[in-house]
Amino acid sequence: QVLVVESGGGLVQPGGSLRLSCVASGLPFSNADMIWYRQAPGKERELVSIITSAGGSTNYADSVKGRFTIFRNDVKNTVYLQMNRLKPEDTAVYYCKANYGLRYGNTVTWGQGIQVTVSS
Repeated sequence: QVLVVESGGGLVQPGGSLRLSCVASGLPFSNADMIWYRQAPGKERELVSIITSAGGSTNYADSVKGRFTIFRNDVKNTVYLQMNRLKPEDTAVYYCKANYGLRYGNTVTWGQGIQVTVSS
């Protein structure tokens, strides 16, 4: 019913930029909190950034604050993660999660994940 699909990953040099996109369909997109996570091999999955359904509140992990920006376009059912000044430690699989509220049964759907590699 709910489908979440990420795109935009790849290989980039340190100091470079990437923009990740995540499209969520099946339920009204404007009612979903959208969250980016990442997981490196052998490490726990960590929260990177979140934007609320209203779009008025955003939060970032300390490790990415000032470098990453999350924003959404509800007309396109898409949330973005703009990643600037990338570092090798940003290398991970990045996951997008759509989190709907009580009205939609607290539905949570994960995307498949996309690889981001920061290397010379």
